[in-house]
Amino acid sequence: MIQGFNPRTGEPAGLPVAETTDAGVDAAVEAAAAAWPGWAGLGDEGRARALEAVAGALDARAGELVPLADEETALGETRLTGEVARTSGQLRLFAGVLRDGRYADAAFSPAGGGIAEIRRISHPVGPVAVFAASNFPFAFSVAGGDTASALAAGCPVVVKAHEGHPGTSGLTARIVTEALAAAGAPAGVFGLVHGFEAGIRLLTHPAISAAGFTGSTRGGLELARICAGRDVPIPFYGELGAVNPVVVLPGAAAARGPEIASGYAGSLTLGAGQFCTNPGLLFVPDGDLALPAAIAGAVTASSGGPMLSERIYKGYEAALAEIEAHPAVTAVAAGTTGEGPWGATPRLFRTGLAEFAADIAVLAKERFGPAGLMIAYPSPDDLLPVLAALGGNLVGSVHGDTGSAADTAAARRVLAVFERTVGRIVWNGWPTGVAVNAAQHHGGPWPATTVPASTSVGSAAIRRWLVPVAYQGVPAGLWPPGLAGAGEQAG
Repeated sequence: MIQGFNPRTGEPAGLPVAETTDAGVDAAVEAAAAAWPGWAGLGDEGRARALEAVAGALDARAGELVPLADEETALGETRLTGEVARTSGQLRLFAGVLRDGRYADAAFSPAGGGIAEIRRISHPVGPVAVFAASNFPFAFSVAGGDTASALAAGCPVVVKAHEGHPGTSGLTARIVTEALAAAGAPAGVFGLVHGFEAGIRLLTHPAISAAGFTGSTRGGLELARICAGRDVPIPFYGELGAVNPVVVLPGAAAARGPEIASGYAGSLTLGAGQFCTNPGLLFVPDGDLALPAAIAGAVTASSGGPMLSERIYKGYEAALAEIEAHPAVTAVAAGTTGEGPWGATPRLFRTGLAEFAADIAVLAKERFGPAGLMIAYPSPDDLLPVLAALGGNLVGSVHGDTGSAADTAAARRVLAVFERTVGRIVWNGWPTGVAVNAAQHHGGPWPATTVPASTSVGSAAIRRWLVPVAYQGVPAGLWPPGLAGAGEQAG
């Protein structure tokens, strides 16, 4: 049985949920496979209306969903109310993507050189497995971005619920299933399973064609190995977390020190630091005494919160113990501990650039929670090779003074490194807070994600679940819907 817990008290929340049996997983996947032709066959408009129906149903029942999720996650009703709105907004975004039609990437090349004309269009890859995340019980969970984008692409979805919020997952799944059915979707187009073993069986079922995951690096790597080791390997789109370096250039440090300090502390402690976009590494100019002091003061004045689970809390405490014991690191600030048995304490540590570079494998580890490492660098040029050695991250942020020629020149060099190492670059801002829109890219080079070219947020996320097919010399009477329009996009 899977039991949810209240992070504020450590006590059970709601009734336990049974783990899905092997037969139950197989039935969900087989139902999804049977629903595939009918769901894809609804066409863009039919699927758009179904997604809008799901969005409306989630909004209408937010009053039930939010308190239940708050009991299981302690993320707060204000945050969770906004997350329900973000979730329904994602569904409506993809309804708009479908009506626009360009997502199918239709293209046409006329006949020539003895080769018949070729028309290309993308098709849904097939039933998709989605692994829900712990830290976003709506937006990256049962009805989250992976589910919305896969359904939009024409792919049935089977979700493996996260054990941290089983009650929320079950209610969300019922709402989604009822709304899809009312909108005319075939039975089986959406399913939910519970339990670790159920997730493995889901991933290895031969009818599953692709998988999406948001979670820990260790868990994601294991699932990626399973996908690669199947008799027929499948793509695995894993978003595995990051340390998201923030660089404060000298001009910005001098001009906006207090603002930077408060902004950093707010980003670091948001949601008890339980974000894949948390600013884990902060690079500040060496010799500047005012900015580090302001940052330490802001972190000291901050408050933590209850962490999502005992496992996450113990992992955070272990990470703190490791960095605190490091001989090149100094503890400089601690905030107020959050409530409950799993309350996180915001922490700030400091080291120098040379010391950081000498043990980068340890010091650049992700510490999932409100813990930051401040690294003092002698000059921007000294910083560049260290940034390049960090590996892939979701976000890289730069704080600079556009009125400073030195900052502008240094920013160009830092951005050149980030263009090769992160998926999103933020100027004079913070990595937390991911907009859901057409231009967003929530991804990044390994080890931030398993597929750097893909995004799990924004309208481009639909591309993960599509495969192109070219039709060479095929007569018009045999074309699939949408292929005729490819003639307008010659290539």
